[in-house]
Amino acid sequence: MLETLRNAFKIKDIRNRVIFTFFMLIVIRIGSQLPIPGVNRDLLANWFASQGSDAFNFFDAITGGSFLQMTIFALNITPYITSSIIMQLLTIAIPKLEEMQKDGEDGRKKIAEITRYLTVALALIESLAMAIGFGRGNYLENFNAMSVITIVATMTAGSAVLMWIGERITEKGVGNGISIVLTINIISRIPEDLMSLYQQFIASSSNIGRAVLAAVIILAIILAVVLFVVLLQDGQRRIPVQYSKKIQGRKQVGGQSSHIPLKVNTAGVIPIIFAQSLMQFPVVIASILGKGNGTGIGSKILHGLSQQYWCDPKQPIYSIGLLVYIILVVAFAYFYTSITFNPLEIANNMKKQGGFIPGIRPGKPTSDYLNRILNYIVLIGAVALVIVAVIPIFFNGVFGANVSFGGTSIIIIVGVVIETLKQIESQMRVRYYKGFLND
Repeated sequence: MLETLRNAFKIKDIRNRVIFTFFMLIVIRIGSQLPIPGVNRDLLANWFASQGSDAFNFFDAITGGSFLQMTIFALNITPYITSSIIMQLLTIAIPKLEEMQKDGEDGRKKIAEITRYLTVALALIESLAMAIGFGRGNYLENFNAMSVITIVATMTAGSAVLMWIGERITEKGVGNGISIVLTINIISRIPEDLMSLYQQFIASSSNIGRAVLAAVIILAIILAVVLFVVLLQDGQRRIPVQYSKKIQGRKQVGGQSSHIPLKVNTAGVIPIIFAQSLMQFPVVIASILGKGNGTGIGSKILHGLSQQYWCDPKQPIYSIGLLVYIILVVAFAYFYTSITFNPLEIANNMKKQGGFIPGIRPGKPTSDYLNRILNYIVLIGAVALVIVAVIPIFFNGVFGANVSFGGTSIIIIVGVVIETLKQIESQMRVRYYKGFLND
């Protein structure tokens, strides 16, 4: 990793891209400290704290603390992520969008433009709902039309600016801009979380040996999870493909071998985000409405949906929610893979190009074979995702180790870092070949 960055800085173009990305990240962190005008942040902070650590932790982690601090980047890029997922689903459901996606670069630009408009629309809806909700809860300095308009405009503009910064990083920087913005937000919260673990398990211990043991265990768990995620992100099953030889004029072409790489974690972090969002939505709505703090059946259901009550030895009944969460992660892994990977289309394309999997007939038998292999791989990847997601939840429930970053955050960080380094290496390789050809 360090060697790659050291070599990258020797190339002027890549060095400029890295520096541009760095300065854009500084702009993001500055914007994450600027408060929204008209919001009583002290009252709002006390209200957030009274809602429990879990209700808004997910939003706080992916916004780098901007959400709970109510800064101009409070919504961050969550509207863009949501609109991107919606567009992916609509592309499968609406034939016109599917044709547009297959229409090369022009089609992708049109889909990207629609995604931007949808992002702004979602940001407007979310900011309006939050402004009215906070106003009714007396968390605004003045609850009137002007204050609501100011808050809505500020939050929407903040989300749009972050979307623009993400696209500029993709164009003029290194890596996927939106992913890098999300990653820097998560990383910015890690020092605070590590300090919380230090205060809770190390500084508070009166026994030096016990404090050292706690530090070793914490570091070992973090390193083990990171290593496991690295292996998960890089794991793939390569399906061999052979192309038949053809005679074109006097030349014989084809006959080369290739492979279809099927990633173990085909759906990435999306299944966890889907499952978390689905289970946390009722909890967040109940918190905003001031419900869910009683002892009735409704409150117990909300507690079962909330991760902070899972794996608690004193209240094992709420861990039923964890079982539901695991089932949702596995189900969404299969669902998302099914809409992003089409074995029949791949089999037909292979057949047109004269390709075949050794021992498997072209056409439907190839599609069935890919489906069968894919089902096994998706199950392995889903189980691995569940392990990564459940480890922080387990330690939170059993030992009270409350941190904002969890399995989702680690997967995002590791995945983005690996992908960014690969892109830097790819750009270095392209420039190396260009220099070689020019010589």
